[in-house]
Amino acid sequence: MADLGGRRRRAFIGSFTAAGGPGIVAAAVDPADGALTVLGSVNGVPDPSYLALSAAGDTLYAVSETADGAVVAYRVTGDAPEQAGPPVPVGGSGPTHLSVFDGHVLTANYGSGSVTAVPVRPDGTLARVASGVLRHTGSGPHTRRQQAPHAHQVQPDPSGRWAVSVDLGTDSVRVCALRDGAPVLHREHALRPGSGPRHLAFHPNGTHAYVVNELTPTVTVCRWDASDGSLKPLAEAPVLPGAPAGDAYPSGLAVSHDGRFVWTATRGEDVISVFAVEGGGEALRLVGTVPCAGHWPRAVARSGGYLYVANERSGDVTWFTLDPETGLPRRAGAIPVPAASCVVLG
Repeated sequence: MADLGGRRRRAFIGSFTAAGGPGIVAAAVDPADGALTVLGSVNGVPDPSYLALSAAGDTLYAVSETADGAVVAYRVTGDAPEQAGPPVPVGGSGPTHLSVFDGHVLTANYGSGSVTAVPVRPDGTLARVASGVLRHTGSGPHTRRQQAPHAHQVQPDPSGRWAVSVDLGTDSVRVCALRDGAPVLHREHALRPGSGPRHLAFHPNGTHAYVVNELTPTVTVCRWDASDGSLKPLAEAPVLPGAPAGDAYPSGLAVSHDGRFVWTATRGEDVISVFAVEGGGEALRLVGTVPCAGHWPRAVARSGGYLYVANERSGDVTWFTLDPETGLPRRAGAIPVPAASCVVLG
């Protein structure tokens, strides 16, 4: 079993309990082949759809993606996560993503179009939210999906100075800082109207970022300047080699540790797309697509030479070995996890 400085290598999988998911699943990661073995699970709160680990790796945070959104802390020193304190309301509905930033857990609240900062105590547990909510404003041209803001992701930038939130409803990326425990807008950057940005990932060089768009099957390549918190869109790259046969809703993306490849997942088409990174991070070239080995891939995660995919509707997590020369994934195995929604490696 994997061991990093006396700590086992593990994966944590979120799921939608409303669709039959088991809650949060903990699995061991085999260092020899990347295989997952289920260790235990906990079903304490509804719909823990997205997870994030503390820097020390001993505390796991989960959203509760419900109308009355909340965030929950878990101790993960044993085989199964153990809840550490009650759920903390986030003052927003439908949180879809969270991350750890500057002594807080940040949540992106899709339903209410807002970002919340929840204070983290020294022991890793969560304090109540005071006024730490930033409400987005605006809309987009997609009449059904963009009538209002829909914050879908929030995360720190590589410098640790800024928090970056992606809003599907307003076709924009917001750059924020924390002031007195509350997220404060620094700058908003517009992307192409109707693109529906969902998730963003940074290149290891810290000067480029890639935004996967849900409403059009593309990835937007951006230049990032941490000195002033500015994001400049450069180009869009299609995630498919041709027009989609039916539904095509890109979801997650990941960047290789050496910055040579980017992977995205597309629901409906049920494929993983592989991009070669060119021009020092300023361009993406589609290498090819491979089946995700399941249905409705909601999220992807990379760890070393392996890629993990949470297939929501087929109810499994599949792992792939990655060709070091081409970046192309090859299916290696899977475990059943009903209504799987994300995978986090620790």
